[in-house]
Amino acid sequence: MRGAIILAAIIALSAALSLTLGEVHLGLDALWQGLWGGDGPGALTIRIIRGPRVAVALGAGAVLGLSGAIFQMLLRNPLAAPDVMGFTAGAGLAVVAALSAGLILPMPLVAAAGGLAAAAVVAVCAYRPGQSVAPLTLVLVGLGVAYTIAALGAFVVTRLPGPEAAEAQRWFAGSLAARDWGHALQVWGIGAVLALALVPQVRALELLDLGSDLAGGLGLRVGRARWLLALTGVLLAAAGVAVAGPIPFVALMAAPLGARLAGARGATGRLAAAAGAGAIITVLADLAARAAIPGLQLPIGIMTGILGAPYLLWRLSREMEKGEL
Repeated sequence: MRGAIILAAIIALSAALSLTLGEVHLGLDALWQGLWGGDGPGALTIRIIRGPRVAVALGAGAVLGLSGAIFQMLLRNPLAAPDVMGFTAGAGLAVVAALSAGLILPMPLVAAAGGLAAAAVVAVCAYRPGQSVAPLTLVLVGLGVAYTIAALGAFVVTRLPGPEAAEAQRWFAGSLAARDWGHALQVWGIGAVLALALVPQVRALELLDLGSDLAGGLGLRVGRARWLLALTGVLLAAAGVAVAGPIPFVALMAAPLGARLAGARGATGRLAAAAGAGAIITVLADLAARAAIPGLQLPIGIMTGILGAPYLLWRLSREMEKGEL
């Protein structure tokens, strides 16, 4: 309980900092007056300038963190995450390709299709007839697929006119610029539906953590449970990509950070902590991206990349020390 309170307090503090800091600084009194009084610079900030952006950052970070926790628990590997395995890149490529083709389609559906397509490619490339696929094999194949998708995304960007190419490149790196309450409602609504769909699957995730053989012996339909959890994880990641782009490393870092902050042990606690930590990472990374350099707003993906790349290298070194690589 104490860990959950600490995590909630950090989320609230991160959101407050993101609302008050920027090119124009606001005091907490102005923010409070805008929240309850409905007028002044605080109200403008909450309603139009920063409020929607912070809400989208919280929602996108939460669904990405939840997705990362699902895959890390499902594959029992700390390197397994939708961003590392190429699922978020696939979702992002699908959105950029649809926009460049002038297609008017619901972006969550386009992102979901791209993420599922990337997951299917990883599964096909890793498949070996008559053999079980090792989690590490899926991760390494996913890395290769992610780099391939990134190259395809760069090619699509080069085919766009100048201004559109710049915007597509910025979005493909992960961006929260020009987000409104419609985007916030979208990611929170879809995230809530998928989180509810995950609730009856938590028991299966707990059993799979014991090993496939023991889970099957306890009556779990292992294959079906794995596919349903993977589907939920991909759709959660796609929901975040649809509003914020394929932000790198949030899904990878959220689960271990959340477990450390909240002291979570069970599957439910670890999933909730990962969602909270993902929200914290995304909000603070977005704050740094738009406030670190005066007069320049960077894509959020640059900041999460600065944080995530060293973490990935450290995690790889840990796995090598344990003999897993």
